[in-house]
Amino acid sequence: MVSPGSMVLIAAVALLIFGPKKLPELGKAAGNTLREFKNATKGLADDEDDNNKGSK
Repeated sequence: MVSPGSMVLIAAVALLIFGPKKLPELGKAAGNTLREFKNATKGLADDEDDNNKGSK
């Protein structure tokens, strides 16, 4: 697990590197990427379930 102190340090470093104007854009892009990944993995799991049901 990541401790709250580590999260604050990571956020501070990100703020220094990217600046306050870029962080919301990066957060939105990360969220979209995670959503797409979640949907893709869910789709793969659904396909696998469909294949297992058909073979029984």
